[in-house]
Parts: sequence; structure tokens; C-alpha cells
Amino acid sequence: MTIITKDLVSLDTLKAETPREVIRAIAEQIAAAGRSEDAQALFDGAWAREESSATGMPGGFAIPHCRTTAVEQPTVAFARLATPVDFDSGDGDADLVFFIAVPDGADTDHLAILSTLATSLMRDEFVERLRSAQDAGEIARMIQEAADPTPAEEPAAESGAAAGAEAGAAEGAASASGAEGAEPGSARTLIAITACPTGIAHTYMAADALKQAAQRLGVDLHVETQGSAGSSALDPQVISRAEAVIFAADVDVRQKERFAGKPVVASRVKRGIDEPDQMLQEALTAAEDPQAQTVIAETSAETEDGSSSEGFGRTVQRVLMTGVSYMIPFVAAGGLLMALGFLLGGYDIDGVAEDVALNSSLWDLPTADQLPDPFRGWGALGGYLGAVFFLIGNTAMSFLVPALAGYIAYGMADRPGIAPGFTAGAVAVTMDAGFIGGIAGGVLAGLVAAGFRRLSVPRWLAGLMPVVIIPLCASIAAGGLMLLVLGAPIASLTASLEDWLASMTGSAAVLLGVILGLMMCVDLGGPVNKVAYSFAVAGLGAATADSEAPLMIMATVMAAGMVPPLGLALATFLRRKLFTVAERENGKTAVLLGAAFISEGAIPFAAADPLRVLPAAMAGGATTGALAMTFGTTSMAPHGGVFVLFAIDHWAMFLVAVLAGAVVTALSVIALKQWTRPASTDAPQEAAATA
Repeated sequence: MTIITKDLVSLDTLKAETPREVIRAIAEQIAAAGRSEDAQALFDGAWAREESSATGMPGGFAIPHCRTTAVEQPTVAFARLATPVDFDSGDGDADLVFFIAVPDGADTDHLAILSTLATSLMRDEFVERLRSAQDAGEIARMIQEAADPTPAEEPAAESGAAAGAEAGAAEGAASASGAEGAEPGSARTLIAITACPTGIAHTYMAADALKQAAQRLGVDLHVETQGSAGSSALDPQVISRAEAVIFAADVDVRQKERFAGKPVVASRVKRGIDEPDQMLQEALTAAEDPQAQTVIAETSAETEDGSSSEGFGRTVQRVLMTGVSYMIPFVAAGGLLMALGFLLGGYDIDGVAEDVALNSSLWDLPTADQLPDPFRGWGALGGYLGAVFFLIGNTAMSFLVPALAGYIAYGMADRPGIAPGFTAGAVAVTMDAGFIGGIAGGVLAGLVAAGFRRLSVPRWLAGLMPVVIIPLCASIAAGGLMLLVLGAPIASLTASLEDWLASMTGSAAVLLGVILGLMMCVDLGGPVNKVAYSFAVAGLGAATADSEAPLMIMATVMAAGMVPPLGLALATFLRRKLFTVAERENGKTAVLLGAAFISEGAIPFAAADPLRVLPAAMAGGATTGALAMTFGTTSMAPHGGVFVLFAIDHWAMFLVAVLAGAVVTALSVIALKQWTRPASTDAPQEAAATA
């Protein structure tokens, strides 16, 4: 199988300044050579992989790669650049670029050949020959032979060579040993898992680098490559005697529970290539440290006897976030429909929406006396559609508290908890207990339903438990307790909170704005962010003509949530050299995400440098929160950012508050990156991998 020809080799002629330009140029070269009919799709696939994790390698080379429908056979293109380009390798720019494209759904033979090529690049003599060769045909033959050592004149043996290559790529999945010649049991034993999103190059290069380092250190290392060429699981006996495990992976490790309790060193797959000796030394140290982090089994949140294996805090967080995550679609759909209703029918449409929508139609439009006076200048049709949109949106928003309660109960007791949770949430709404009542009702329903699930019942009754008995009994218990005991006190508390919000003026309002701004930016879409957002959304229903405090809170929360992506994007434009290539590209995307009020657009920056990015984001969020409250901006829409300015009162000042916060974040992160030492980039990744 020919994977490269001289038409796919470029020697010192390709000139580009960025990885994006290099990848695009090579994609076009592959198309010109007849290997692809869609250069754009080929570029899109490789660039998406590059954005997820830079493909630069120590030693001055890069391996952009992808699986794509744009090619029908495995293809490798090679470019020796006239001017080296920064592919974020960590030790300098790259002058040798290998572009690997594999058909989507390619079989294991093809993938194994390419993985064998990837491991060849770990040999210094191979790379140096590529730098010195002057003939494109010679380089094509070198790469072809490295990928498939079968002589070209023996095509009949190709499948056997491919199988051998696959065996070589998967070598060590069950039996690779780093201590050549060592007596069994005489060397310390470690195991490693390597994996990357596409499973083509980095997976096998990391495995090869770790094995070479193990040979140098005299360590008995067994590697499982969870790549696209397939994976041979490690022998359970090897896992049992291993002292520690290394995870060099950009994706979730499959069947992680096999290693439960083992000391672990976890990082990105690229670190396995760049720093294999350090990772092995860290694993050996962790094996002797009683306080070292260990692998946590993730098969279930419950043990065999049904008891929870999670800590109390983690359980509370998981349950509440389950409820909030299922509630948010109602917020997005309902809130934006209500905003459209205001746009078309005017801000007084809520008083007549039900009457207009139910007593009119497209064929019998409402008369002027049925519509608010004055109303937006869209005529009778606009007024009618505004009433329809508002009524649909208001109906969707009425499910917020029941959905929150229902899915909190679901998080505690699985599907049998949904009906009791919705019931308890609906009772909370009936009693004006609001958002707090919904949380209490959901927790009650979840506790009762989970308790019933643990009961041991006869087999003939077991089938009725989840569909009849648990929903019935849990609904009676949770709904009854809400109605008879908890509902009234919670309703009083909610009313007091609303009165307090309505009374806020001056410095008190500004302080609340600062607190909400900090909460929206401290974890960028995490639990604290969701609490602040849910608080604001729940208050929308309490807004009245006499009290705009809930609408001010909604505008403040939305404005502050827009700041982190916009501020970090601005920082990448102002001081490009302080950010990696991937971060600069993420900055372009973050502009749109921030404008649409998607705080998660800042997560790639925070994941790479949390100790400097998060404080900067919080400073900007607090600034925006204080200004939004000071300006008295209000929002009738719960989401949308600049795309729902029509639903925001004092929208110009709203934008001023957002831009001010973005500038504060940008300047803060630039100052922190320029004047403080960078934190270890592996620490947050290791923590995330073992959490």
C-alpha cells in the first residue's frame, strides 16, 4: 500500500507563518496530487485536531493528522519548511511537518502502518536523514519504508507486513518490558495507558517514548495503547503486580476501574512524548508515597450494597447540577420566546397575551383595543404573534421549578424519582415557595424514592415498584410534606427575599452586583456560576411593574457572564506573544461565545493557566456586576447576550458595563502573565485526570 509519493513531498519551498497556513497549504497539495477531492474538508479535519491539542514535537517536527471522509486511502504528505513555524512543541519551532490523513472508518491494518511511521519519528537518525536529503523521491521512499518495511516488489506479502506492523504498534499492550535482559521480577514494574483523540500518532509516539525511557531507567514497563488501531488489554496479573500507573491521555481512559487504588501520574499525551523520563520517575516516587493520588473507579456512584461511594459534598453538587442542567433548556426556550413576545407586542403584552392568543388567529387578527396601548409598530399581526410567543414562552418558563425539583430527585433516585420530584416542585409553585421550595421538594422526593428503592420486596412486587409504588408513595410523602409543613415557611422566606431585593438601592445594589459578578466568573459555567444564574432566572417570574430588582439581577448576571471570554479574547489580540498558538485561535472563537453569553468559552484558557486566568476573570466580572447595578440595566430575557439587546433596558449602558469588565480582565491577565512566574501546566491536567 503506497501512502506517499514524491508529489506529496515539499522541500524548502512551502512558506508560511502559522500552523494554520501550513496545514492549509499541505491539504491543498494533497488534493493537487489527486489524493483528495475536498481540500477544505481535509483542512477542517486536521485543524480541528490541531486546535484540540497542538501537534508539535520536541526536535523540530510536527504531525498534524486526522480521520476524514476527504481521503479514500491512508495518505502522508511531508513538508520541509523554508522558515520554521511554531507548532507549540515547547522547545522551538518545527521545520519538518508530516501530514497524516486516514479515511474515516479505516481498518486496523491501515492505522497500524501509520502508527508504525509515527514511532519511527522518535529515532534521531531518521529525522536527521529527512533534514539532509535533497531528492523528493528519496524522502518518499524513506517514509514509505518506515511505515511499511515490505519491499515494493512483493505486493503479495503486504497484508502480512501490515499485520506485523499492527503487532509492532500494539506491542507492549500486554507484554512490553523496558528492562531488556532483566530477570523476571528483578525490576520495578509500572504500567501506562496512552491515548489521544484520533488515536493515530500521539498515542503510539507516547508509548514508544515511555518504553525507551523505561529501558534507560531499567524499569519493567507495560503499555496499553488505546488507539484507533485497536487495543490489547493489559494482563490482569501485570496490573496486579504493577506499583503505579501512568495515564498519558487526552481522552477518558477506558475501563479505568481496572486500576482502582493504584498510585497514578496523569497528564496530557504530549507530555508522555516530551517528558517520558520525568513521568516514570514521578510514578516510581508515587509508588512509595502513601499520600499519592490514586485511581478512583468510575463504574458507578453506588457500591454493591446500594450505598453511595461519593462524599457528601460531591453528592450534593452532582444532584443540584443535574437539576439545573435539565432546567436550563426550559429557560433558554421559554425566556427567548418571551423576549420575542416583548419585541413584537411591546412590554405590556404580558397583561393581555393569554386573551389575545386564545381569542384571535391569523385569520382573525386582534383589534387595536385588544392590544397594549401603545404597542410596538408591527401592526395587528405583530401584536398577535407577540402574544403567541409570549404565551408559549411563559408556559415553558412555568416548568422551571418543577423541572428543577424533578431532576434533583432523578439525580438521587434515578427514574422513579422524576414524577415525585415534579409533583413536589409543582406544589412549591402553587404555594409561592419558588426556587428554594423547588430545591427542597426535589430533595424530599429524591430521599423518599431512594429509600423505597433500597427495600427488599418479593419478586412479584418488584416490577411494580419503579412504575407505580415508588412514584405514588414518594409523591404523597414529598408533596404532602411540602403542602403541610415546609411550603408556608419557605414561601415566607421567598417573599422576604423578594422584598429585600426590591428595597435595594445605592451601595447595597452595587455590592450585590459585585457578588453576582464574582460568582459568574469564579468557575466559568460550574456549580457556583449555575447557582447565580439559577437565582437570577428564578427571579424573572417575580418581576412586577413596581419592582424591577429581579430584572436588574438578570441583566447583571448576563453581563458578568459575558466578560471572561470577551476579556481573554481581547488579551490575545493585545499581547499575542503571551499566549500559545492554540490559545490565540481560541481567542477568535471566544469573541462570539462571549457575545452570546456562553461563559464556557473561557474554559480553554482557565484549564491551561487557572491561577492567573480565574482571578483576572473575577476582577472583570465584579467590575461589570457593579456597573450594571449602578446603571440600573434590566433584562427581560434570560439568555442571548448581545443578540437580545431588544429585551434589555438601557442597553447602551449594558454594553458599557460588559466592555469595561472585558478590559479589566484583559489587562489583569496580561499583567499576571507578564509579571508572575507561570504555573505548572501539568498540575491542573493531572488533577482533572484523576478527579
